[in-house]
Amino acid sequence: MTAQEGAGDAPKPFRLLPRVTPENEHFWTGGRDGELRFLRCKACGYWIHPPAPVCPVDLSRDLAVAAASGRAAVHTFTINHHPWIPGYDPPYVVAIVELPEQDGLRLTTNLVKVEPDAVEIGMPVRVVFDEHDGVWLPLFEPDPAVEASDG
Repeated sequence: MTAQEGAGDAPKPFRLLPRVTPENEHFWTGGRDGELRFLRCKACGYWIHPPAPVCPVDLSRDLAVAAASGRAAVHTFTINHHPWIPGYDPPYVVAIVELPEQDGLRLTTNLVKVEPDAVEIGMPVRVVFDEHDGVWLPLFEPDPAVEASDG
């Protein structure tokens, strides 16, 4: 069992945590409510990530926090075999996932609850959150709803 799969009451692996600011708080704390949150332009509907004060499409400043579906597909990935992070035993998967809400809406993340050799480009995944000191890190696992409908 790797550290990212969890081990009951075992301590969580060390994580470098982001600096939470008023501009990005919605993203890093949305997991508390089970939501993957981004800024979205109220004028044109464009999803904005990383957070920015202005929509890159229409330059509107009329932005609001919105929850995405939490579903995604693996866009690309790599399998790390080096023990860079104490307590986070390799191998583990670092991936870029793309959300269906918008072409190009992507996150760099870790894939969990999947054997590294089973990961494929296009694999359907869903968000899960890993809480560390009030920061809810969005990780992704295989999407059982899609797997069930394929069988």
